[in-house]
Amino acid sequence: MADDKKDKGAKDKGAKDKGGGKDAAQAKGGGAPKGGGAPKAGKDGKGKGGGRQAEASRSSEPEVEQKRDPNYKPRLKTHYKTSVTAALTKKFSYKNPMMVPRLEKVVINMGLGAAVGNPKLIDSAVEDMRAISGQKPIVTRARKSIATYKLREGLPIGVTVTLRSERMWEFVDRLIAFSLPRVRDFKGVSPKGFDGKGNFTMGLREQIIFPEIDYDKIDVVKGMNISFVTTARTDEEGRALLTELGIPFRH
Repeated sequence: MADDKKDKGAKDKGAKDKGGGKDAAQAKGGGAPKGGGAPKAGKDGKGKGGGRQAEASRSSEPEVEQKRDPNYKPRLKTHYKTSVTAALTKKFSYKNPMMVPRLEKVVINMGLGAAVGNPKLIDSAVEDMRAISGQKPIVTRARKSIATYKLREGLPIGVTVTLRSERMWEFVDRLIAFSLPRVRDFKGVSPKGFDGKGNFTMGLREQIIFPEIDYDKIDVVKGMNISFVTTARTDEEGRALLTELGIPFRH
């Protein structure tokens, strides 16, 4: 019996020693329990929660807009000041430089009669016009209801955009240099679009002639009208201005 008590006491003492070893190890490691340990570090050395917060802060930061070079001048505008002005002054014998006709604005209008039955065409037209002009267009709406065409007042039926200054010169330059040569069976621009006061309007049947349009993303082929508003007093002066700028009129 005495031997059994001794063996039992030795076992209890060994168990206490083991428990004490664990306590000592925890004390040596800082005594932090399993559940209260520090968060694991990610690849960047930060905790998982900290990484998500860093990503959220990055996404919330506003994007910095690229500033245009203050010395930048459109190529066509420079051509107008150096060559077109001198050519028109010599041809029409202007006595004052302010008498030389100039381009005031360019208006691009896209009418969508099919949008009455398919309103989604307006969204695609807005994106196409934004890509072509580099400016957000305005959605035009019907002024009155016409029962024959199932048209109601206020229904969106087109988009339009007005370009001035640098954007106007850049658009006209791209139109002459890249877009018009891509028209199928192109024989020149018809000169019948003058209004009698030096302003000119031309029509395009397809928007795919512009290199900014992705052909694979087109749902419907859309046409448009492009109006050149000038300070010319007659159609002859307006045609001479546009010809010197590079628009190839049909003879």
